[in-house]
Amino acid sequence: MDSITATAQSWLTDFFDDETKKEIQHLIKNDPEELKERFYKDLEFGTGGMRGVMGVGTNRINKYTLGKNTQGLSNYLKKSYTDHDLKVVIAYDCRHNSKTLAKTVADVFSANGISVYLFSDLRTTPELSFAVKYLGCHAGIVLTASHNPPEYNGYKVYWADGGQIVPPQDGEIIAEIDSLSFEDIKFDKNEALIHLIDEEVDEAFFDGSLKNGNFNAKGKDDFKIVFTSLHGTSITAIPEVLKRAGYKNVTIIEEQATPNGDFPTVKSPNPEEPEALEMAIKKAEEIGADMVVGTDPDSDRLGIAVRNLEGKMELLNGNQTMVLMTKFLLDQYKEKGFKGNEFIASTIVSTPMMAQLAKAYGVEYKTALTGFKWIGKMIKDFPNSKFIGGGEESFGFMVGDFVRDKDAVTSTLLACEIASNAKAEGSSFYKELINAYVQFGFYKEKLVSLTKKGMSGAEEIKQMLKDFKENPVASVQGSKLLWIEDYNTSTAKNVQTGEEFSLNLPKSNVLIYETEDGTRIAARPSGTEPKVKFYISTNAKLDKAADYKSVNSQLETKIDGILSELNL
Repeated sequence: MDSITATAQSWLTDFFDDETKKEIQHLIKNDPEELKERFYKDLEFGTGGMRGVMGVGTNRINKYTLGKNTQGLSNYLKKSYTDHDLKVVIAYDCRHNSKTLAKTVADVFSANGISVYLFSDLRTTPELSFAVKYLGCHAGIVLTASHNPPEYNGYKVYWADGGQIVPPQDGEIIAEIDSLSFEDIKFDKNEALIHLIDEEVDEAFFDGSLKNGNFNAKGKDDFKIVFTSLHGTSITAIPEVLKRAGYKNVTIIEEQATPNGDFPTVKSPNPEEPEALEMAIKKAEEIGADMVVGTDPDSDRLGIAVRNLEGKMELLNGNQTMVLMTKFLLDQYKEKGFKGNEFIASTIVSTPMMAQLAKAYGVEYKTALTGFKWIGKMIKDFPNSKFIGGGEESFGFMVGDFVRDKDAVTSTLLACEIASNAKAEGSSFYKELINAYVQFGFYKEKLVSLTKKGMSGAEEIKQMLKDFKENPVASVQGSKLLWIEDYNTSTAKNVQTGEEFSLNLPKSNVLIYETEDGTRIAARPSGTEPKVKFYISTNAKLDKAADYKSVNSQLETKIDGILSELNL
């Protein structure tokens, strides 16, 4: 505890503002536990940036922790581009303090002689990714904590290609940040270097979105959409893009349309949580809408609900929407004729059905670790290959490569195009998904997330993953274990023959079991929240659409059995 108090006391010098010092003195005197929580470690600048609870302290998001990041990044940019006039672009979302913190970040860059393009108001994360390339910037920052609870904020870093930073760069930036003390931060801004941006970039982004996501679908006049931005940034883009694409029947959930960092109408502003879309689904049932779309606060994830075979609204998971969106894009490319250099992409914890699609269409399938930065990196690493589209199970999808991160704006438009067209042809989004299962195999997935907060929680998560690795199951639902993929050691082992081969992806704390019948179970800690996640994928043959319900029910029973076997 002494070292923690000493760290806290180092924030009582003249460099820190009075309010900060007052709060620390209060904690030292009255709340040693809270002091410990705030100063027991530095908030880590992780693989894509930093995310954490806002407040005073080294383990919190505040002007000093973000200022230090920005100072380190400024130093790194100057070393990386020695003979350039450096430029960065900054966006921010609807969270508390986002606007103020974005201005602080802009001030620090400008104090270091770097030109800053700062959005005049909140914008979506995909527009920030787009703006980096569009404005010819060397880096981009977005202040967001995605769908984390209201007390969080964060800082995400993009490089000149519009993609998030990846190794070895992230490590080099972290080393630069770690070499600094707080007193090294230059806060004395140069306003002449800070330029506000808005409509020009908006227009260019909307054009890109329409060019990539609009396929002149039939039936737009009869297609009814209910849209909710869940108090986030997508309200600045999605209604406009849908309007320009020709959708006239768009009902916006007004109670959730005003950006608000408290997210007052939902427990969690995460479209992965069914509860988040309750209000929108209720409205859709009332007005007989065809589709519900909801996005997270920074508008990179989207949740979709469509009418199922009974005509009831059903929330689809990220794997389902990803599969149908990818298939639709593949069909469009096939019509024009493949050039032979196309690829689709997904992640190691997403549905194996993506690999089946690639095989069937004769395109390459690239797989990455969890996180869209890896998909962005593929595009950069293979400049002669053409990225069609791809996503991950956590409700993120990217259409083409004009944005180098998951993009709920263009993906929303694409989903509406698929559904509108299907309806006009007497089908539906749901029926088209079932047809895909008949064609490529029926894959059904489930995600289980366990939240474990604080220092003790982190230990618990570590232990669970250790047990999963050191005591593997012999079989799952009667199917023998075949492979164990350990991304921490980059090895895949056939447990029946003993043969091993190396996994050519960066090291990561992920372990995957695969059984003889193709069932896959992956375990990994969340990179952004105090959670451990288990991903389960099962599959079966679906001979005809009419068998969907019975086969679906069999797979559900199988998943329940797996959960009980693994005590999840």
